[in-house]
Amino acid sequence: MVLNLGVIGYRKHAGKLISFLEKNSECKINYIYHPTKSLDDRFTNSFSNLYDCDAVIIASPNKTHYEYIEKLTKNFKGYIFCEKPPVTSFTELENLEKMPTNWKQKIFFNFMLRFSDLSDIIKNKINSAELGTIIHIDIHDAKGLAFKKEYPSSWRADGKTNLHNILDANTIHHLDLVNLHLGKIDKLTYFPSLVSENGTSFDTSYVILRYQSGVTLSILNSYATPLINDVSIIGTNGRLTIRNNHLEIQSPRDIFDENGLFTNPPISFQSDFSISNDAENSLKKSLNYFISHVKENKNFDLKYFNTSMQTNRLILELKQLKINE
Repeated sequence: MVLNLGVIGYRKHAGKLISFLEKNSECKINYIYHPTKSLDDRFTNSFSNLYDCDAVIIASPNKTHYEYIEKLTKNFKGYIFCEKPPVTSFTELENLEKMPTNWKQKIFFNFMLRFSDLSDIIKNKINSAELGTIIHIDIHDAKGLAFKKEYPSSWRADGKTNLHNILDANTIHHLDLVNLHLGKIDKLTYFPSLVSENGTSFDTSYVILRYQSGVTLSILNSYATPLINDVSIIGTNGRLTIRNNHLEIQSPRDIFDENGLFTNPPISFQSDFSISNDAENSLKKSLNYFISHVKENKNFDLKYFNTSMQTNRLILELKQLKINE
């Protein structure tokens, strides 16, 4: 059985999704919807054509997500794959949260790191013997995009329409990744800034959270630094670090020198690990997860919908913190 798909969107990330789907023999893209454009015979300007598909991929601008979800849930009986963030306002979010459970289990929101090896590491190392009880996670994900000559004229740099673009495009994935495993949040703080002075939107985001479990999380994302992809997970018995495409675990805690003073734990495990490659592979796995469930007519695990709502609400609350300053 070949699944008939509809796609909303065609450029940039939508184009990447289309290229992945075109390589999947279990799928056929019947329609690519755009309100006005028609670039090949798959393009349609009639939204109702999507209702005949087995599943629809929403990869359009963020502000359009809720409109399309609402149309589909009223007129469509198939599955929905929607890019993050699900919605852009508290009202839209509350409407999603009120949806019937049967629809919540047929909509999958694509947060890029959910199916990553990094996600598996966090899941498997929480309260493991090697690391002990996790007490803090640090994530640094940054590059020098804001200093490229084309950046000031890009959509990312426009503060009127995308003031928190780095929060929406980058930080959201890391928040969702940790939320998936650590649950409810107790306190949060957000420090956005425009470091490069290029454009009018924030090019740097620093977020600090504390979960109800007591675990703290800090995330630095920036377009104004050299390339950095670092992760540090600190527990009561050890530490896991990913840096320069290398993963290393130091454990156990109780290692002493000849004077009886604490010294650095030995390396108990190490391997190559590319965070950028991991993210790309996770995206492919995310699509495969969606396609397999559509093909088998299975519901999605409700935890994915609930975590999507939690992450989306958190992003909206962080923006509200800045407004209320």
